[in-house]
Formats: sequence, C-alpha cells, structure tokens
Amino acid sequence: MKALTLTAYHQFEFGDAPEPEIGPEDVLIGVRACGICGSDIHGMDGSSGRRQPPIIMGHEAAGEIMKIGSAVTNWREGDRVTFDSTVYCGKCPSCLAGNVNLCPNRNVLGVSCDDYRRHGAFAEFVAVPQHILYRVPEGIPFEQAAFAEPISIALHGVNRVPLKPGDSAVVVGAGLIGLLVIQALKAKGAGTVIAVDIDEKRLALAKELGADHSLVSDDEAPARIRELVGNDDGADVAMEVVGFGPTIKLAIESVRKGGSVGCVGNLKAEVPFPLQAVVTRELSIFGSCASAGEYAEAVEAVANGSIKVEPLISAVADLAEGGDWFQRLYRNEEGLMKVILKP
Repeated sequence: MKALTLTAYHQFEFGDAPEPEIGPEDVLIGVRACGICGSDIHGMDGSSGRRQPPIIMGHEAAGEIMKIGSAVTNWREGDRVTFDSTVYCGKCPSCLAGNVNLCPNRNVLGVSCDDYRRHGAFAEFVAVPQHILYRVPEGIPFEQAAFAEPISIALHGVNRVPLKPGDSAVVVGAGLIGLLVIQALKAKGAGTVIAVDIDEKRLALAKELGADHSLVSDDEAPARIRELVGNDDGADVAMEVVGFGPTIKLAIESVRKGGSVGCVGNLKAEVPFPLQAVVTRELSIFGSCASAGEYAEAVEAVANGSIKVEPLISAVADLAEGGDWFQRLYRNEEGLMKVILKP
C-alpha cells in the first residue's frame, strides 16, 4: 500500500509500506479521508515526544471496510465507518465504567512513544478493532465524517463541566477545537457564549459558527466578559482550549465565584496556576482527555447540522502532497484550519 511516513523529524516519505495485518476481531479499512491534527504537527517536529519516527501518523479518519476478521460481527465489507482514535481494551475497570479514555492498556492510532507504536491512517489502509467502529450514514462525505474525532473531543470537554441550559460560557482559544467547543456548548443549551482569541479572523469565524460575542484577548478581557454576561462576577463556565499559562489565567479570571473551568488545551506540560483565586472563589477545574463514548453523538452532530464542519475545511489534498501541507501548517502563515488528506 501507499503511505505517508514520518521517517525523521520534519521529514516525510510517500511510498510503499506493508499492508496492515488484521486479527480475528479486526477490520481493514480503506481510508477515504484523514485530517491533519495539531498533535500531528507537534509530533512532526518532535516537541511532543509522541511521534517517534518512523511512524505513519493520522487518527482523524473515515473510510470503508475492505476486509473483516473471522470473529467480527455486525460489520460487513463495504460499510462506511469512522473510528475512535483511542484503541482501548474494553475489559478493564475503567472501560467497564465508561471511562475508555482512561484505559491503562490504551494506545492511540498514529502514535509512536516509549510505550508503543501503532501506525495510523495517513495510508491507503489502516487496521482497527471492531469495538471502536462507528457507522457513517449515507450522504455524509468522508471528509466531514473524519471530523468525528475532533468533535468527540469538543463534546467530551463540554460534557465534563456542569453546564445547565442558559448558562453563560467563555471559550478561550478559537482554533479548530475551540470552534467545535463553541458549537458543542450551543448544542448543549448554553446561553451567551463568548469567544476569546488573539486572531480576529478566527474570532469572525467563531461568530459565524454560533458565538454571541468575540473578544481579542488582552488585560481588559475579564472585565469585558463580565459586562457581556450581565454578571459582575463572571461567566458560569470557561473552556480553556489552548493549554498555556496566560490563557489558563484568563479562563480562571473569567468565571464567577463557584464557577467551572474546563481544561481541554494541552500545549504546555506545566503552566503557572493561580491557586489562591481558585481556592478563595471555590472554582471547579475539570481536566478533559480525548473522548469517552461521544463518537456516535459526534457523527449525529455532523449529520443533523448541529455542529458545522464545512467552514473549517481549508483544503482537501492528495496524500502524496501531505508533506508539503504539514510544512505549511507548521509555518502557520496562511491561517489554515483543517487540511484533509485523501489516499
């Protein structure tokens, strides 16, 4: 098969690779679309330590089943599917409790770290176990179905916080996941939603996709947020979708006493933390890792239009051109959002 392989940091090779073998409970998927994730960019340059070459990356994908293992049930060749990026065991206490994202035996498609190496979907074919598959309805383009993975992350982040209908919310960071979080908040019944970012083009897109207000991030943002939500103390919920010290601080400063902060961003391993503000104002902080059962909801959100993905697609390109698109995304000079590669 043909694949795009990270052979060394910042270096890709498009060419032949072994076709994945499947076990009794696995399926072989013919990949029809796979999105480049921000984590793939950080993997390409070695900064995350989770894409040790050589590795075929790619985990935001959709396609058709080409082969099925001998023990596969309820799936047939030709079925249109997407799949969880996390390969969990389904048998441990965490999985049985529904916390599949916390499975101690998990690995992730397209990730190569000290513990494991699992090739991903920047290839003609990828092998996955049947229990992480989800059906893609007819009529949904594969390019849109590939958004199930990032949408599930946004939905999980919102599901983690105690959001009530009509609650006000701030989203700090209007990148791809932030824009999906904005839509997820609205789909879950949030009232006033405020997007905060440093990029005015992203803020304009945030309003197009459902944000009620947009603010350029600066020292005055918390006070402006209080005005917009009509509460002298702040918003009910803040979603931090960057993972950087100043944005964590802004999220915490944006919520009312007793409010909640959802931490989805993961840019830095460690950040300064305003402990006293959290303690004295009794804030609740919710970490959010990947997703835990939101895939079917994500596919349905694309199908019913409650979460729009078409405006987020910057380009659809041939997999053979993937190395060039990785570099363009890495330079971040063009304001690209999501690039979809097709084998």
